[in-house]
Amino acid sequence: MLREKILVLTLFSIYCLSSAAGQNKSFSALFAFGDSILDTGNNNRLLTLLKGNFWPYGWNYDYKIPTGRFGNGRVFTDMVAQELGVKRVVPAYRRLRRIKPDDLKTGVCFASGGSGIDHLTSRTLGVLSTGDQIGDFKKYLKKLKNATKNKKEMKKIISNAVFLISEGNNDIGYFVTPARLRLRSIDTYTSDMVFWTKAFLQDLYDLGARKFAVMGVIPVGCLPFHRFLFGGVFAWCNFMMNRISEDFNTKLQKALIGYEVEKSFKGAKFVYVDMYGSIMDLINHPKAYGFTEAKRSCCCMVTSIIPCRNPDEYVFYDFAHPTMKTYEVISKPLVYQMRKGLA
Repeated sequence: MLREKILVLTLFSIYCLSSAAGQNKSFSALFAFGDSILDTGNNNRLLTLLKGNFWPYGWNYDYKIPTGRFGNGRVFTDMVAQELGVKRVVPAYRRLRRIKPDDLKTGVCFASGGSGIDHLTSRTLGVLSTGDQIGDFKKYLKKLKNATKNKKEMKKIISNAVFLISEGNNDIGYFVTPARLRLRSIDTYTSDMVFWTKAFLQDLYDLGARKFAVMGVIPVGCLPFHRFLFGGVFAWCNFMMNRISEDFNTKLQKALIGYEVEKSFKGAKFVYVDMYGSIMDLINHPKAYGFTEAKRSCCCMVTSIIPCRNPDEYVFYDFAHPTMKTYEVISKPLVYQMRKGLA
């Protein structure tokens, strides 16, 4: 534990020194795809129950306004964009009526809370599938083309942008129901998830993407909701869900290494973003990072919408989403790895 802390502090110190030099020469924009970990408001106008545009979401956001982000403030998308030196907040594509040229050129978010790499997950929850998000990205490219001076500038923006992707969390949460388990084995399903991920990355690559930061799933079994349902008196983590999460993450990480040498992804770079290990470290050692509660959420959407007094003391804000402080803590070392692997 001590060595891990020293390593994080060392990496962060190096990162701060490089940030002070006034950088962002490597990355032109940030584009986010996937689920609620990254969604900045695309679900607001969808016919789904999965929305974050009401109290107590946004409690610590600017002017305490709920924007559709699933948390008390800015989400991981915003943190990564800021740490990369791109911009402080990333607007949701479907919330922009009149998209400003600066937002077009520096990136937007296409993620949708509840989305899965398995299309059945997205359809069941009534949210944007990966196919829908690809469709929105194609529409965005047309707008970007009109906003840039020429096609060459547009291609340069896309090829130098970071494509941040979070998929699989909802698939695993949905897959562990008895009905899905009878259809496929864990090994088969996680392998299928990696296959679907590759197809999604291929679609983005064909549209010009070259720098991919692909997030592993979080410790799904340790989410407050699953502790409440399956954890018993002591609110233990759900072992099966975490096992599936780790199995998928292991396969995904190996696959990303292989993608860089494939001819179908020539010239592309891939970085695996370890969300599981990062958040699990906070869960196992909350006090080391300034947290006092890692099992329960700040506000329990199942029984009450009244939030706690200080969300910064909690690892999770609601039944399934981390607090803004959690994102702040884990984003710095993770973005350092992104810079190193994608520059």
